[in-house]
Parts: sequence; structure tokens; C-alpha cells
Amino acid sequence: MAMGKKAKNAAQSAKGKAKEAAGRAAGNESLEAKGRAEQIKGDAKQTVQKGKDTLKH
Repeated sequence: MAMGKKAKNAAQSAKGKAKEAAGRAAGNESLEAKGRAEQIKGDAKQTVQKGKDTLKH
């Protein structure tokens, strides 16, 4: 996996976790949901990238 893309996707997942935690702490359901969505998006991108790497080898 390209290290730049891997780091970017991991950062997106981490950012989503932070948003979710902040939303939960503040009682903001919208922010919490946005954080979960961002985590899912980052995780999906990581999965796709891993699949591409598997096919290359």
C-alpha cells in the first residue's frame, strides 16, 4: 500500500473517532454521526487499497 494513502486513510479514521468522541461528550448527535461516517469512509478506503495491493502481488 502506498504509504501516503495509507497514512491519509488512517488519519481520516482517527479524525472520525475524535469527532465521534467529541460529539458524544457534548451530547451532539449530529457530530457523533458525522464522526462515525468519517471513520467508515476511512476504513473503506483502507480496505480498497489493501485489495489493490493484494492483486498487484
